[in-house]
Amino acid sequence: MNTRFRLVFTVLILAFNPLHFSNLYAQNARIKIDLDRTIGEVDPHIYGNFVEHLGRCVYGGIYDPDNKLSDKNGFRKDVMTAVQNLHPTIIRYPGGNFVSNYNWLDGVGPKSERVPRLELAWYTLEPNLFGTNEFMQYVRSVNAEPYFTVNMGTGTIEEARRWVEYCNVKDGPYYAELRKKHGFPEPWNITYWSLGNEMDGPWQMGHLSAEDYVKKAREAAKLMVRTSPGIKLVAAGSSNYRAGADPDHWNQTVLTELKDVIDYIAIHMYVGNPDSNYYNFIATPLVLEQRTKIIKGMIAQAMQTASRGDRDPIYIAWDEYNVWYRARRGASATGRNALEEKYNLEDALVIAEFLNAFIRNADVVKMANLAQLVNVIAPIFTNENGMFKQTIYYPLQLFANHVSGTSLDVFVDCKNYSTERFNLGLGETTAQLSKVPYLDVSATYKAGEVTLCVVNRNKEEAITTDILSQNGAFSGTFEVFEVNGPDIKSGNDFNKEVVKTVEKPAINASGNKIMYSFPPHSFTMLKGKLTK
Repeated sequence: MNTRFRLVFTVLILAFNPLHFSNLYAQNARIKIDLDRTIGEVDPHIYGNFVEHLGRCVYGGIYDPDNKLSDKNGFRKDVMTAVQNLHPTIIRYPGGNFVSNYNWLDGVGPKSERVPRLELAWYTLEPNLFGTNEFMQYVRSVNAEPYFTVNMGTGTIEEARRWVEYCNVKDGPYYAELRKKHGFPEPWNITYWSLGNEMDGPWQMGHLSAEDYVKKAREAAKLMVRTSPGIKLVAAGSSNYRAGADPDHWNQTVLTELKDVIDYIAIHMYVGNPDSNYYNFIATPLVLEQRTKIIKGMIAQAMQTASRGDRDPIYIAWDEYNVWYRARRGASATGRNALEEKYNLEDALVIAEFLNAFIRNADVVKMANLAQLVNVIAPIFTNENGMFKQTIYYPLQLFANHVSGTSLDVFVDCKNYSTERFNLGLGETTAQLSKVPYLDVSATYKAGEVTLCVVNRNKEEAITTDILSQNGAFSGTFEVFEVNGPDIKSGNDFNKEVVKTVEKPAINASGNKIMYSFPPHSFTMLKGKLTK
């Protein structure tokens, strides 16, 4: 067989090979939606946020009484409007590392009598002009629920109990009457309380071993619940995934020893792109999902011997998560302007993927709090004259305002890629992932409407996708929202909004199939009717 004939023969074999055709077809993607395959109900508390006394989050962020843009309570009106539009459902306060050296009594009462304290977590002076009651006024103004963290570092269990009494008991005992004396006759009735912050981390003031933590947490919980029955308690899960740490031991100990006490276990995760490798970075939310599934298994094991009566099982609270790596060390990590990350498009896509992961694990993830709300690794950024919305604002806003109901177990068929071992952005933590799908997908169903959230990780190519309903018909018009930008490094600034939500032309849908081409480096939300 001569060379020319062999080449022609080979081309003909490839052209008529069914496997070759299937590979060609696989270049397009498929998303299958089955209304009978459900995961769980989406808890609105996954759209939470976080306010810590750190940098300009409080002072110069949400609270700036000397600024012309502030109201009579000292709250920045422009920031408050942006927060209201973001629609955070629950806001964690006051820390964070800050809380492990914080006495709540320093932040209540007449401001003229409050004493400044040396703040040891972030190396600043805390004026204590903003505290429990100011925060509660703020959180009520933005229609969010409060979530308090007690000091389990330098604080005592009695100090925690007294704070619960101050906030939740109507009248009678000393601290309830003290609140009334401070001008707040009605209790705040705070439901959610966290038993410390990152207590497994050696960076934490009052750092404890797992065994010592559960002893202290159990006794604090006992006093707190007896003071205010019905509160829900969140244990500090592991946030230390550094080399040499044993996060599984910590989480297993917490769940085993506190399984009859707590309602949630809190986990934290920050990711980054220190090596400027887009495809590694854009895959990092899958590590969060891996950790979620491991802890879910630990919860299931603990529940086998739990005595909880008719209480819900323990759930997961991802009560700190975000992209954070640029402003992490040195001068950028301390002082008035600490942790002021400026975000770009790839960061926004990672946040959309975090939210997709929460939806895909809606049966066990029942709370999540983006850290933080303003200026400090935050979706809102201010100066004395105004503010702008960072890129990460927009996916969170879309999810909070549109994604609810029942999470669906969606089938996705698309091309994938693998990462090499890479740094997650925390220095000591590394990961390696195989078969990362270019499409990251979640879907929910509520009252005859399906909402599909899709991140196209592919930096260069659009992905044409068949969206197939297995047991229902699409109908009417589908709204289409897209978060994108000129390139993955595009970011926003004052008077410059490059990355934002854009409403695209609606899709007319009928039958059991929609075709859509998801643009490169984009987050897209499709929302419309799907009926059986």
